Amino acid sequence: MAADPITPAVSDRICKHMNEDHPEAVLAYARHYAAVSTAREARMLAIQPDAMELEVDGSLVQVPFDHTLTDSEDAHRTLVAMLRALPRE
Repeated sequence: MAADPITPAVSDRICKHMNEDHPEAVLAYARHYAAVSTAREARMLAIQPDAMELEVDGSLVQVPFDHTLTDSEDAHRTLVAMLRALPRE
């Protein structure tokens, strides 16, 4: 099955999944990659080929990716790799 290009609908699908099923990961992205170490709440608002947009404690932040995402599978692999790269607490 082919992966989907990063469209607004795909972004919405990814964000809904992350916010509902992996809120701790979204908070970890905010704390580490957006450098908001005191973040208490974070929601993923959009996935674009070059960055993810998060709402962190009411403020909008962008977290750039280390490469331009090609499709939904690349987005999945990249988000998982970013989470795995975080220092363990």
